[in-house]
Amino acid sequence: MFLSCGDALFDLFVDSKTGENSVALSGGVGGSPLNVAIGLCRLGHHSRFLTKVSSDPFGQRMARHLQENKLDTSLCINTDQNTTLAIVEKNTDGSAKYVFYLDNTADASITHDDIPAKLPDDIKCLHVGSYSTVLPKTGAALQQLVKREAQHRAISYDPNLRLMVQPDLSVWKAAFDHITQHAFVVKASDEDVDALMGKGQHKAFLEHCLEQGAKAAFITRGPDGAMAMDASGQFVDMPGVNITVEDTVGAGDTFQASILHWLAVNQHVGPVENGRTVLSGSLNLSGCVQFALQAAAITCTRRGADLPTLADVETALG
Repeated sequence: MFLSCGDALFDLFVDSKTGENSVALSGGVGGSPLNVAIGLCRLGHHSRFLTKVSSDPFGQRMARHLQENKLDTSLCINTDQNTTLAIVEKNTDGSAKYVFYLDNTADASITHDDIPAKLPDDIKCLHVGSYSTVLPKTGAALQQLVKREAQHRAISYDPNLRLMVQPDLSVWKAAFDHITQHAFVVKASDEDVDALMGKGQHKAFLEHCLEQGAKAAFITRGPDGAMAMDASGQFVDMPGVNITVEDTVGAGDTFQASILHWLAVNQHVGPVENGRTVLSGSLNLSGCVQFALQAAAITCTRRGADLPTLADVETALG
């Protein structure tokens, strides 16, 4: 049903109890598109992933993690290039700051030659996002894939800006403009929107995505909840879930996986007409956002990108 493409790394968390002259790290598999793919598996879907996976010790652990989560890796490419590493340090509010090490690493080295000439017919939705969409060769390959596949299946997109990887906002804006014009659904954080369009432009961002042809657009706002709009003009602005935050790593990816789950199980992913996927039926936008907020809240109570199962979310919703 789903194919997610791009970032696949190891998040290495800095232990805040270490001294000024030493660093202790503990890590886990991460990467925004990879998290979305695993999130969809945990919500009960057949989910595939397309990236390069290293043969180094991190890559070997990553491969086992993907297998344990029943993620279909038949489109992944093996490589001797090293695994991307992200050093993650937690702020006092639970939010995270990152430093990336991805010079000539596996997931940053996807090229046109790594993209299948034809995707399996059972893939109904293709998801892309984050730094893999703006790297010179990898970004070009994924953007071309999006343009090609929009004629056959729904496109999901989360810009998930990482300015420490690509500090040039014009590159991010160009990728955003290219992918959004093919997207069925777009999700961004409030920080992404502020960078792309300026502060105070949240509703304008949603309207812009819909004007470009998206059928639904969402903005996550951390503890302040989320807002969304669909092509019918339906608008939702919901508060966050009251929780004790461990960290926010993977929360946005959980939200993305959850809205894709909602759209799929409620049969809203329609056929492709005139190069865009149709939104079938009447979307319960409030229900969709509530489900995604609850799922993301669960991830925030856990360390790292430990996304919830469908049973976890349904139990929390009561």
